[in-house]
Amino acid sequence: MANTFTSLHYHIVFSTKSRERWLRSDMENDVWRYLGGICRAHDVKALQIGGVEDHVHLLIGMPPALALSDVVKRIKGESSKWLSAEVKGMKGFGWQDGYGAFTVGKSQITDAIHYIQNQREHHENVTFEDEYRRFLHIHGITAEEKYIFG
Repeated sequence: MANTFTSLHYHIVFSTKSRERWLRSDMENDVWRYLGGICRAHDVKALQIGGVEDHVHLLIGMPPALALSDVVKRIKGESSKWLSAEVKGMKGFGWQDGYGAFTVGKSQITDAIHYIQNQREHHENVTFEDEYRRFLHIHGITAEEKYIFG
């Protein structure tokens, strides 16, 4: 085959450090835009970004030449630096050390977008911890509780 063709989409989830409620609703659109700008700067297509006070969801498409771990490291590092230094009341902000990344097929993209768009409603009834455990279960990932949120 002369060329490489890919369709690589990931649903990425990570929380604020210790799941503290840093991300106020009055600032979230600015945060989502900034995360999208980081994605664009690194040749990643942000299809949807959202979340609530203690965590974010990103649905991204990326080229095969990029390593997912490098992309997430850049997104978290650059946004943490910006939030801590440039956004009022955010000094000392940080993201959790780890993240969840789950593959999304082309036929699942619309559902994933709607899921991310409706995070506020979703989290009226479901905690982040329960949501994250559900993602792990759905994707067949077994992990000890102390390593999930520790």
